[in-house]
Amino acid sequence: MDISIIGVPIFYGADKQGPQFGPAKLREKNIVEVIGSHNHRVFDFGDLFVPVVKEYNKFFSHPNMKYLEPIIQVNNNLAHIVYSAIKGGSFPLVFGGDHSIGLGSIAGVSRANKNFAVIWVDAHGDINTHTTSESGNVHGMSLAKAMGVGYDDLTDVYYKGPKVSNENVFIVGARDLDPGEYDLIKKENLHVYTTKRIKEKGIEHVLEEVLKDLRDKNIDTVHLSFDIDFIDAKLVPGTGTAVADGPSIEDAKTLLKILAESKLVKSMDFVELNPLLDVNDTTANIAVELLDLTFKYM
Repeated sequence: MDISIIGVPIFYGADKQGPQFGPAKLREKNIVEVIGSHNHRVFDFGDLFVPVVKEYNKFFSHPNMKYLEPIIQVNNNLAHIVYSAIKGGSFPLVFGGDHSIGLGSIAGVSRANKNFAVIWVDAHGDINTHTTSESGNVHGMSLAKAMGVGYDDLTDVYYKGPKVSNENVFIVGARDLDPGEYDLIKKENLHVYTTKRIKEKGIEHVLEEVLKDLRDKNIDTVHLSFDIDFIDAKLVPGTGTAVADGPSIEDAKTLLKILAESKLVKSMDFVELNPLLDVNDTTANIAVELLDLTFKYM
């Protein structure tokens, strides 16, 4: 398999310093060689340009959304490079950065392939809007925008309109949802597999349900967006919005192995690694281990 690594060193969606150093940390850990050891050809395209914006200007573009303009710019550029990679027969592997980049990735996948689904693996739903978010952090809105919900300048990234059908979105691992997100889940009848359900039924059972749904819909392409905070907070100190009572590292490995073996995953984000918060590279080492396992079975 040809794999195109795209780094997106951005923290604006999280409004917390650190995730912008995630791509560099993964490269420091020889991630290109690790993935390439599984008979893949890996092309590292380096990092996308992220414009510098002073903190005092973070609400310059919108009173309720921080760093809106640079986030839109970066996601537009990311969308096009993801689209170009897919059209060139490559697997786009996007390293964040915060989870605001999920919008750009999905937009690029959507232009290349309309018959696709998104599996969003995260402790959070990331389906807030500028009217429901308490923080104004866009990384908590990116999936809603990909579904066409919310502020037009974000929902229209790369091209006008929704990027993925609501019925083809699967949120796995959520355990920290805001009231507005619960309302959207209920209104749109979204597929949400909470951490509670994972612990009650087992990660294998949850993924069996997801994959059956995909097969029933004849979905042949999945974009996997993996946030390291899916894992329990005490196990991954190096992430900015860690949440307690999460799945184990073994659960994460099982999830990634099953999805990789399905051969449906054709693009992937790996986000929210924050080296500034990490302890002795604990989270960075886990990240490399998870990516190593994923591409072993791709």
